Amino acid sequence: MKAPPHQVAGHQARDGKLGPLIDAAGHFYKPLQGDERGLKEAAFYTAFSSNKSIPDHIRKFFPIFHGTQLLEASDGSGMHPHLVLQDLVSSRLSPSIMDIKVGSRTWPLQAPEDYIDKCLRKDRESTSLSLGFRISGLQVYGSKESGFWKPDKKMIKRFSAVDVRLVLRKFVSSNASADSGLDPDCCFASIVYGGSDGILAQLLELKAWFEEQTIYHFYSCSVLLIYDEELVLEGRSCGVEVKLIDFAHAVEGNGVIDHNFLGGLCSLIKFLSEVLEAPKCCTIKACPQVEEEP
Repeated sequence: MKAPPHQVAGHQARDGKLGPLIDAAGHFYKPLQGDERGLKEAAFYTAFSSNKSIPDHIRKFFPIFHGTQLLEASDGSGMHPHLVLQDLVSSRLSPSIMDIKVGSRTWPLQAPEDYIDKCLRKDRESTSLSLGFRISGLQVYGSKESGFWKPDKKMIKRFSAVDVRLVLRKFVSSNASADSGLDPDCCFASIVYGGSDGILAQLLELKAWFEEQTIYHFYSCSVLLIYDEELVLEGRSCGVEVKLIDFAHAVEGNGVIDHNFLGGLCSLIKFLSEVLEAPKCCTIKACPQVEEEP
């Protein structure tokens, strides 16, 4: 067991703190939060996994759930219950990842007043209220020499709408290092954001479902954007993926469309579309299909 090396947001299992762990078999162990949020997230995964009304093409956007397990906690406090989930990046070489919390409101109406006040303050101080989403964390792979550009939490918390536009461009650029004064070249935008299997196509597939589904409302849920630049440069399968994560505040929809999440998703789609439409972007050939070995 070890701490996930590519975690970009949330509590981390470092410096004696409680956080998630991974194993070599492709499992991600997320400790249940000590209050009711942990039980609610476990209940969501259990119910979602057995809900036959969820279309198969939508299930692919959610991590595979393997149940719960008691494990030695990363903070040394003893045995602690963990969600056992799919490790979304276990098979990747150098994944570029962005965690985006979707929705202008990150708290359900049923939440305690002190929690609502806390979340409302964060929503106001970030781009959640103005844009309908905020970036919670990211890393962008540069090269074997430069490694990853991974801005710290303090910088991310200060992101304005202008910063968000810039970061969405840097996420698909070959010159995204922290000390680069160059304008992002968006070299990978057409592959990562565009195309029939790109991030925009996947988000539009999700949007179509959210325009109809009334089963759940997803508060404080994140969209995870993932791709592997080394695979792109080697002409191998691009591995572009969109995943939904963090369901401690998912509640029943009671027959009502989740306009909060849907509105944030539409805003994110608009911002990503603007990157593709920008005139000054270099181009890289789309990834060829990887042929199966006989």
